[in-house]
Amino acid sequence: MTRVLVDLLFFTGKKGGMESYVREVYGRMPSHPEIEFVGLASTELAATDTSWFPGTIVDSGVSGENRAAWALGELFGVSRFARRLDADLVHCPANLGPARSRVPVVLTIHDLLPFRHPEYVPGPYARVLRAMIRRAARRACRVLTVSRASRDDIVRYLSVPAARVDVVPLSGTGRAGAVAGGPRLDDQVLAVGNRMPHKNFPLLLEALALLPAESRPRLVVTGGHGADPLTPVVERLGLGPWVSLHGWLDPTELDALYAESTMVVFPTLFEGFGLPPLEAMSRGCPVVCSDLPVLHEVAGDAAAYVDPHSAASVARGIGDVLASTETRERMSLAGLARAAEFSWERTARQTLDSLQRALAER
Repeated sequence: MTRVLVDLLFFTGKKGGMESYVREVYGRMPSHPEIEFVGLASTELAATDTSWFPGTIVDSGVSGENRAAWALGELFGVSRFARRLDADLVHCPANLGPARSRVPVVLTIHDLLPFRHPEYVPGPYARVLRAMIRRAARRACRVLTVSRASRDDIVRYLSVPAARVDVVPLSGTGRAGAVAGGPRLDDQVLAVGNRMPHKNFPLLLEALALLPAESRPRLVVTGGHGADPLTPVVERLGLGPWVSLHGWLDPTELDALYAESTMVVFPTLFEGFGLPPLEAMSRGCPVVCSDLPVLHEVAGDAAAYVDPHSAASVARGIGDVLASTETRERMSLAGLARAAEFSWERTARQTLDSLQRALAER
């Protein structure tokens, strides 16, 4: 029996897209008679329902919310547990991995934000992340990533040979399944994401303020954590009656918002993939998103694209979709067709293929 240790030290329930990725992939991982999975969990994850994981969960004793403890756990703890648990392979699915490891490592890198845009990473954290990612990537026997754009960044910035990089795209259907039916509100815009600067939500609020008050839609923004930095922006722009700020929502709550919203707006300045547009399209919700190559890779011709550096462009994109029922219906159908080209089952199967490739190359 071959044992694969899955590094889940980062998983706390508050990390957004990377947690969705791991939960969906391992929740759908094809069974294999010769592979046993062991999850090395943060203390936060170990205290929750982990029935989605296809194997044993081990509590590492490391808090994923404690940044220093998490970093030390990634650098040194994962390799110690791999030896202690007699693992044959380690999968690190969240950008970081051991500083050195006698056990081969497959590393998933979702994006290279600290390399491409260090200005969007707070304080000295960008420098630390760059060092950790570069070290982990150079020691990994294979690197998984989620888009061709991210693959090109990995080859360019980390000097990893393209032959060692496997591109495995994500999907948009969640555990609750696609919810495409039911009535949609005529004036509710949804924005999903954390509050890191590259998510560009202040500019989205400026775009909302440019729309005439008499036809201005209500904006729901999810993904806040603690004191929301968008609150003073809402107050400064006088948008209180039109904006609702939410923290992290569980998949069922988020599905309900996708199902009832007029559109999803994704004004990001940088992504490794861009999960919210695909989640929205899989639920029949029209998407207005940034005109970035990686989002064209995800959304194809099904989305309306805007300039994320221009509040006026974002406002026009929102206004055009709001103004036409025919446009919304066309975008909804196109989005459903585009989302159907992606599947978490395929992502899981291709992930297993990459892990088996690494095992064969040991």
